[in-house]
Amino acid sequence: MSIVQDTAPVERRTGSDFARLAHQIRDAGLMRRRPFYYGVRMALVAVAYAVGWLAFVAVGDSWWTLAVGAFLAVVFGQVALVAHDVGHRQVFRRSTSSALLGRLAANVGIGMGYGWWQDKHSRHHANPNHEELDPDVAPDILVWSQTQARAATGRVPRLLGRVQAYLFFPLLTLEGFNLHVAGIRALADRSLKQRRTEGTLLVTHFVAYLGALFLVLPPGKALLFLVVHQCLFGVYLGAIFAPNHKGMPTLTGDDRPDFLRRQVLTSRNVRGNWFTDVALGGLNYQIEHHLFPSMPSPNLRRAQLVVRRYCESLGVAYLETSLIASYGQALRSLHRAGLPLRERSAATS
Repeated sequence: MSIVQDTAPVERRTGSDFARLAHQIRDAGLMRRRPFYYGVRMALVAVAYAVGWLAFVAVGDSWWTLAVGAFLAVVFGQVALVAHDVGHRQVFRRSTSSALLGRLAANVGIGMGYGWWQDKHSRHHANPNHEELDPDVAPDILVWSQTQARAATGRVPRLLGRVQAYLFFPLLTLEGFNLHVAGIRALADRSLKQRRTEGTLLVTHFVAYLGALFLVLPPGKALLFLVVHQCLFGVYLGAIFAPNHKGMPTLTGDDRPDFLRRQVLTSRNVRGNWFTDVALGGLNYQIEHHLFPSMPSPNLRRAQLVVRRYCESLGVAYLETSLIASYGQALRSLHRAGLPLRERSAATS
C-alpha cells in the first residue's frame, strides 16, 4: 500500500506543514526537559530492578522463583523503555550523558547492544515502514508485504510466511534472545562506536546474570528461569512495539512523502489511560513520538491534542485505536502479506 503524496520533502520547504506544527509545539513548551519526572521514573525502575533480584536470592531454590522471573521480565522491559528515551535525548541534552546512561541501562542492565540498537532505531525513525530503508520491516523470518512474500526465496520464510499471523506472538518469545544475539554480533562491526566499551559492558551483564542464576539455582531450574524470564521479556517488548507500525501502510522505492506525512501515515496511536502510558512507556503516542522523538514522553499526551487537531485541518489521516484492535490490525496485515506464499504452496501441492 502506497502513501505517496504530491508534497515535497519537508527538508526542502520553507514554512512546511511540519515546520508550522513544530512552531506550535515549541510555543506550548512541550519540548522542555522533564528532569523531575525522569528522576522519579528512573529511581522507581532502579528500585524495582533491585527488588526483583533481591527477591530472586531470597526465594532461592523454589518454584516461586519463576514468578520472580515474570516480574523481572516486566522490569527489563521498563529498563529498555528508559534506554529508549535516553537514546532519543529526551532526558539529557548532551550526547555524552545520554550515551553513558543508555549503555548502563541497555548493556549492563538488560544485555542489549546499545550502539547496535541506536543505529537500527535511527534508521527506522528516518524512514518508518519503508521496505528498503527501515530495518524493522526488512524480510527475515516474517514478510511484511505481498511484494516481500513474492520475492521470498529462503526455506524458513516460505514455510512460516504462510501462517505467520498465527506464529507472530509465539515468535515474540524469542525476541529477548534475538536482542542479545544481535548486540553481540554487532561487536564484529568495526564501525560500531565505542565497540570495546560496549563489549566489556555486555560481557559484564552476561557473566553477572548467568552467574546469579547458576549460583542460586540448580542447573535445571536455572535454565527454566532463563527461558521463562527471557521469553516473557520478549513478549512484553513485542507487545509494546507491535501496535506502533505493524499493519500500517508501507513504502517502497521512491515513495517519499514529506516528513509530517511520512511519520503520521505510517504510525498508529493506542488509546488508553495512565496504566497504558506506563506499560507502553509513552509509545502509545507513536505519531507524536515519531514527529518529535526528543520530546519527553510525559509531554506526548498533551502534544497529541495539538497534533491531531493539526492533522485534521490538513486532511491527513490520523489513526488511533485500542490496544487489542491494534494487534488485530497487525495480525490481519501479516495474514494478507502471506497470501502469495499460500497461493504458491497450493499451486505446488
